[in-house]
Amino acid sequence: MDSIHKLGIHMHQRIPILHSMTDLLVIQGHPDRSSFIAALADAYAEAARTEGVRVRTLHLADLRFDPILHRGHHDEQPFEPDLADAVDAIRDASHVLFAFPTWWAAPPALVKGFVDRAFLPGVAFRYEPGRLLPIGMFAGRSARMLTSMDSPSPWYWWKHGRATHRSFLDATLDFCGFGPIRATTIYSVRTLSEAARKKAIERAAREGADDARAVAGRLARGPKRAELAASNPPG
Repeated sequence: MDSIHKLGIHMHQRIPILHSMTDLLVIQGHPDRSSFIAALADAYAEAARTEGVRVRTLHLADLRFDPILHRGHHDEQPFEPDLADAVDAIRDASHVLFAFPTWWAAPPALVKGFVDRAFLPGVAFRYEPGRLLPIGMFAGRSARMLTSMDSPSPWYWWKHGRATHRSFLDATLDFCGFGPIRATTIYSVRTLSEAARKKAIERAAREGADDARAVAGRLARGPKRAELAASNPPG
């Protein structure tokens, strides 16, 4: 076991449990609870609950943790209790929604700091001798990114190269084993009418219900996620 892998294990060693206390986890990354993205996340969560799955929402702004990974992966930086609880919540969930605004063609600092601190080697991924690419340790969990931005769609795709989608979906969630991964993107938020905002909230609710039904179907078919976790332990 290499030193980077050991680092993650020492910080937070826990084998994923076989029976989840949360079926669907919502991680809301806007610092303002009254924001539009928070309203979208709330609509998603409420609709998911109507499908009979167990839903938990984490507001990152409420968690007490240092968002700065001071020494990278070279030294231990123990998890604060809130951060350890958040990692456990991800491990316990069958599906995770990450909801946040796109600022400067990237997730907010709060979300980036959470990922830097929580998605550690030995926790979210691990390297093994002879393998070029790492093993994602959140395998068996589906995910959705729900984001909003002021940019219109053509500008974001052409000028920014889908920066948030590439970094968060491909280089973060997929890298750490989540799948399948879906995205909901609300463009041109600055100029959205009230009617358009209402339609966006209704869309989030529909997708929350759809994702909850997919989770319920997977759980009914058996402990596939638990089997993946057992074959891919953090130790």
